[in-house]
Amino acid sequence: MWRHPALALILIAYTAWGAWNWFIDRPVHPQDGVLAAAEPVQVDATDGEQTHLGRWTLTTRASYHITARILSLERYRFDRMADLIPEDLALGWGPMSDNRVISHMDIYQSDRFYFWHATRDTPISRDSIIVHSANTHVIPQDASIAKQLSRLRPGEVVTLSGNLVDAVRDDGARIKTSMVRTDTGAGACEVMLVREVELLP
Repeated sequence: MWRHPALALILIAYTAWGAWNWFIDRPVHPQDGVLAAAEPVQVDATDGEQTHLGRWTLTTRASYHITARILSLERYRFDRMADLIPEDLALGWGPMSDNRVISHMDIYQSDRFYFWHATRDTPISRDSIIVHSANTHVIPQDASIAKQLSRLRPGEVVTLSGNLVDAVRDDGARIKTSMVRTDTGAGACEVMLVREVELLP
């Protein structure tokens, strides 16, 4: 018998919360083969159009359209950007959407970064991994898009359309988008204002 009922309730709630999060984020297991063959389509902007979301001002850098497999996803509720960017998606296209490649890799996310480790048996090069995958900070345009993004699961193939943006908060905090797919490390993530979400069968 529990001597501290309040503690017991907290533990039960925490366990239930963890189980629910595992359930909604459980991966799907698609067939082998390249599931998202096309390269992302980016058209750089010249006007620097601005959009305001809460405390944030977004400046458009490019239109962006991508169809990719979700290699991993991480949801954020409490960090300094969570009010703007509730999810990060590690996305893979071309060979990085194929089970026969990614089954040889360890892929995970932490602290707004996407990490991968390739074994000796991985059938593509390091450079190919870099140019066919990216960590994308996704900003929902509105509540409807936020709901769609919150339902995505690892292994699914999704098409996202919107804009690459730089963002500045009213207290001076800022984040800048990558504009190329060849970079790595800090600053290499795409920051995307998502206007449309389409889940592929």
